[in-house]
Amino acid sequence: MESLLNMLPEAFPWVRFLPGPDVHAFAVELVDTLRAADSIGQHASVQQMLIAWQHTAQAHSDPILLAALTKDHRTDFGPAPDPLRKR
Repeated sequence: MESLLNMLPEAFPWVRFLPGPDVHAFAVELVDTLRAADSIGQHASVQQMLIAWQHTAQAHSDPILLAALTKDHRTDFGPAPDPLRKR
């Protein structure tokens, strides 16, 4: 695992924006997803997982965006409308 963690920034430069615990979580999920995808011969899930983590890194790289996403709004905005229901 230590070798993988040391190699990640070279393979995925955006990982440098992730907090330490998230880098470890990314490494674990990467290995698990690669193993699962290989077991069924379908690797689209690996691509989707990488895109999701890259977006997480992008959020962490932008202090304004990160503050907006992690802000405690201290309110409930009520139920979300059903997206399938026509207005």
